[in-house]
Formats: sequence, structure tokens, C-alpha cells
Amino acid sequence: MLSPAQAIEISLGSIGSAKLRSALTTLGIIIGVAAVIANVSLGASFNQYFNDEIGAVGSNFIVVYSQNIDVFFDKELEIIRNTPGVDGVSPINQQMAKVTYMSTSRQIDIQGVTEDYDEVANFGLDSGTFLTDKDRYVAVIGADVAYEKFDKKISIKNPIDITFRREDGGVVTRTFIVKGVITDPETTFAQTGVEPEIRVFIPIDTMNEILGKEDYGGFFIKAESLEVVRETSDEIDKRLARSLGVPSRDLENDDAKPYLMFDQIEILEETNQLSTALSSLLTSVALISLIVGSIGIMNIMLVTVAERTPEIGLLKSLGYNERDILLLFIIESMIVGLIGGIIGTIAGIGAASIANDLLDVPDVFPVSLIFLGFFVSLLVGLVAGVYPARKAARMNPVEALRKE
Repeated sequence: MLSPAQAIEISLGSIGSAKLRSALTTLGIIIGVAAVIANVSLGASFNQYFNDEIGAVGSNFIVVYSQNIDVFFDKELEIIRNTPGVDGVSPINQQMAKVTYMSTSRQIDIQGVTEDYDEVANFGLDSGTFLTDKDRYVAVIGADVAYEKFDKKISIKNPIDITFRREDGGVVTRTFIVKGVITDPETTFAQTGVEPEIRVFIPIDTMNEILGKEDYGGFFIKAESLEVVRETSDEIDKRLARSLGVPSRDLENDDAKPYLMFDQIEILEETNQLSTALSSLLTSVALISLIVGSIGIMNIMLVTVAERTPEIGLLKSLGYNERDILLLFIIESMIVGLIGGIIGTIAGIGAASIANDLLDVPDVFPVSLIFLGFFVSLLVGLVAGVYPARKAARMNPVEALRKE
């Protein structure tokens, strides 16, 4: 009776005697396992990236945007401010406008906000201070605007001219004094609209006065804690809908409401779902390589069985039974798969690390990846080796010896 140790020894000898063939056999497994490992790792890295991005803005962040003009006024601002769970709120208006500094002009997103926006949006200042509700013609600018957009750097106390398009179609230019420069953050999350480094912030009352309007484009809201974000968001939604005459039956129908609303938890869930779906798709494609690799192992093992037919006949004549022959060839197939899995796992982690560096996302390599690589390769080797092994085990020893 053949022991597993003896089967492993014989299998290693067989693999070693045909190095080129064994290397070509493992190539498909290496590529397949590497692709699976790299895609799973990239999916985990992107999930971590999105978590970090959202955390940088604040997980207790809620945004409401108007879908039409003349929707939000001071009444809605007070409704939100008085909603349980709200820690701070800033109304917001925005317009792409021409900003001129020392004869150089650029189109920049201008946002009108209140002093609460600083705390709600959770960003720091490189120099100066943020707006107060008493300010008039002053501006706080992003680091990119201050240091990159214009021919010369803008510092606090420097004047900038902003040309606005009024509600009545007119054009008006006003001069603002720079009061502060927002630090270029390590992370921003564009979907929330919070990219302070590329924007100019001015007092919303000043902006509305210049534009000739009284309504707000939306609200940036900070909940008291992460635990109450969803509850607070739902309550704000109910109160705004009631104030704007939206029937309660249409609360779940975004098309029936004149505004859009989302929170950071919702964004996180959606981005993680997107990342997971993309990773699953790529992994599914990578599995095709594994299937091709398993077919390659099966074909090579069939060739091996044919070449070693006399050896199989000799082993059977020496007393080895079908189980022994079956074990011998299955172990050989699994060893080939395992070798490919080890190399593929290392290659996959290396490829993911390079991709993470290029994409500027964190390296995430769960320990489970290593076990996944080994398990998949062993499974492929086992499945691919069953048919050739059964064919070898069922050989007639007399017929096998006759082919020598």
C-alpha cells in the first residue's frame, strides 16, 4: 500500500524529471491565481480608500441639494437647524465665476456659505481665519486657488475680483479681500462637493445680495454623531417634505421631491457596493485563466499517464492497487497546482502593490489572500487531476506492461 509520503516523493521525482513541461503546466495556474489575488486585493484597497476619504470629510455629514430654484429659504434653514440630532448647518449657494488676480483670470467655483460651514465641512486653514456671519466682502480660498491657479501666489489680505452673473442676466464685478487659505487636504471626496482646495468661499448673504436672490441652493449638515446620522437624515427629509408640500406617500420617491439628499453612510455603502461589484467582475474574468490552467493540467496529466503506462503496469504488478495509483497521480496534480498557487500568490500581491502605488490607494493584503491562493490552486489541481488519475488507476497491468 502506497503511503502519502511515498506518493509525494514519487510525484516530486516525476515533476523534477520533466521541468520544462511542469513549468508550462503551472503557467496557467500562476496567471489565474495572480489575477484573482490582485483583483481581490485591489477591491479591498479601494474599499479602504473610500472609507478613508469619507472619514476625512466626516462620517456624520449630510447634504441636501435643491433640484429647482426658489425651493429653500430661511424657513427651511430653521427647520433643519431645529431638527433633533443636528449639530450644525450651513446654507450654500454656488456659481462658476471669473476670478481675477493681478491681471490673470480663471473660472473658479464660488460658494456662498455661513461661518458654520467651517465646522460642518471639517477642513483646516493654512493661514488666516474662516468667514464669520459679520463679514461682507472677504473671501477664504483653497490652497490650489492660492498657490497654483494664478501666475503669482495669493496671500491673505490680497484683493481678488470676482465677476458674477446676476439672476436678472446682468454681470457685476466685486472686489474681495482674502481672509484665509484652506489647507490642501490629504484626502477629499468629490461626490460630496467638498473639495475646498479648488474653491473660493464668500459670505452667503453677500453672494445673495450680489446675485439678487433670496433662496439657497442647498444645505451642508453635520449630525451630532455617526450613530444618529441615518435617523437625523430621515427626520430632516420628513420635515422638509412636509414644509414643501410633498405628500408623505412620496417620501421614498426622489422624483416627487424638489431636492436630493444623501449622507456619508449612504455614499460609503454605494461606493463599497460599486467597488465590490467591480472586483467581482474582474475576479470572474480572472477565473477564466484558472479554468484554462486546470484544463492545461488535465491535458499534461493525461500525457503523463500515457507516457508512464509501462510504469503504471509495473507498479500494479508489484501489488499497488487502484487506490495507490489514484493517490499518486492526484497528489502529483495537486503539487503542480500548489507550486503555481505559491508563485501566483506572490505575483498577485506584487502586482496589486504596484497598482496601488500607481493609483495612490493604500495597500490592503488580508491574510486570507494567502489561504485563498493556496486553496484555489490545490482545488484546481485536485479537480484537474481526478480524470487522468482515474484513467491511470483503471489500467489493466498486463496491457500496460505490453506497451513498454
